[in-house]
Amino acid sequence: MLENTVQNGEAPEELIIYGGTGQAARNWRCFDVIVESLHDLEGDETLVIQSGKPVARFRTHEDAPRVLTANSHLVGRWANWDTFHELKRRGLIMFGQYTAGAWEYIGQQGILQSTYETLAECARHHFGGSLSGRLVLTAGLGAMGGAQPLAIKFLGGVALVVEVDEEHADRRLASGYLEHKAHSVEEALRLCNEALSAGTARSVGLVANAADVLPDLVKSGLRPDVVTDQTSAHDARFGYVPSGYSVAEVVAMRDRDPARVERDALDSIAHHVQAMVEFQAGGAVVFEYGNAIREQAQRAGLDDAFAFQGFIPLFIRPNFCVARGPVRWVTLSGDPTDLAAIDDAVLERFGDDPAIANWITIAKQHVPLQGLPARTSWLDLEQRWQFGSMVNEMVAGGRLSAPVAMTRDHLDAGSVAQPTRETENMADGSDPVADWPVLNALLNCAGGADLVALHQGGGSGMGGSISAGFTLVIDGTDATQRRIDRVLRTDPGIGVVRHADAGYAASIEVARERGLKAPMLGAESGDS
Repeated sequence: MLENTVQNGEAPEELIIYGGTGQAARNWRCFDVIVESLHDLEGDETLVIQSGKPVARFRTHEDAPRVLTANSHLVGRWANWDTFHELKRRGLIMFGQYTAGAWEYIGQQGILQSTYETLAECARHHFGGSLSGRLVLTAGLGAMGGAQPLAIKFLGGVALVVEVDEEHADRRLASGYLEHKAHSVEEALRLCNEALSAGTARSVGLVANAADVLPDLVKSGLRPDVVTDQTSAHDARFGYVPSGYSVAEVVAMRDRDPARVERDALDSIAHHVQAMVEFQAGGAVVFEYGNAIREQAQRAGLDDAFAFQGFIPLFIRPNFCVARGPVRWVTLSGDPTDLAAIDDAVLERFGDDPAIANWITIAKQHVPLQGLPARTSWLDLEQRWQFGSMVNEMVAGGRLSAPVAMTRDHLDAGSVAQPTRETENMADGSDPVADWPVLNALLNCAGGADLVALHQGGGSGMGGSISAGFTLVIDGTDATQRRIDRVLRTDPGIGVVRHADAGYAASIEVARERGLKAPMLGAESGDS
């Protein structure tokens, strides 16, 4: 899983996976020692990793995690980019993002379904369930944003995606995630308008800076149907490229004067977000897609930066209330026939759930494999346990040639506290309460997940989030089935409890139906 994460990364030679600077290990020496340790780790030992550096091997027990990792944690008052950058300069910390530092990254296919699910919910809310004939304007074709054009195409829409780094656009063209590349607004709009007139789906990448293009498009009178963004705005110093810089120029300036780059980036972000606000005033559906761009614009002095909402409260929270979220599995054999066997089994077991069946069918036909054959699907509390048990039976019965790693995105029901994303506008106002992802990680340790990760700053930057991840290696044994029985209850279960505690009726109902023992279930918010 570590090697697969690096192989699929945006800058593997620097161990950078995605999100600007999100790494899988602190440096190559740390990577080598991690690999050496994993090769001879005993079945009752746990490897402990501190921000990408292996620091200890402790004798624990067979059902304990084999790997515990914590990334980017800073004490509250010090949880800011200046402190982080100084510590990173001294070699004391790394940015783990979400799935990068937890070795759960599977390339763009890992985020593709979540992007699809979000845009599908947007289409159901506003356009009768389809994006056909609709123009979606966005930016960012990096490791996360690169999933946008393909997801929009799956839903029948026309995607106009602005990307400042032509290399990113070329990667998406080569992978099949993007159809067309343009170097001028006129060329990009011509390609988009042709598709809109013909009623066909299309994706166009415009090589330009979003901070320049979006304000110009507002002035031109363009009226997109949907506007969002997936640039690396969470990191104004090493992620977002300011207006007036080429990619090469900003890389050089980051070395000479990083503070200036950050100031210029924040100014550009403010112009970018102001254009999004104006698009919303013109009738577009506008939402932040979890990259903290509104918060950064507010830092830059934009008063109405939060005039539009984030995608979780707008579209995704009803899924989280029932612990429906992005599960992923990786066939460790590297054999695509193992993945095909799981696809078929999923369609047979969950064929009565159209969301699962439709997605698996789309993925089988249209989603390119990256690295080890892998798949994602949004599963709820009960379905996760059913899936894990089914795969364990398949490995035990020889229907699969090797074990399977089951994991998920950190973006999930009970595994993140991020007030500008997963926990924005919670019903009880508990947006910044970070106990829940910590409890998630502790529970998954108690349950016996093979890897447990606890991160700070993923998706938002320093001081903006706490998130937890886990991985189970499903090997067909009775011991693993016992771990499945525990972890695939605790992990999604705490998500249901978290939302039930906040007062969501759907979560309270699920908790009662599934027999979750929550002693304060149904109590008024704030009760002691």
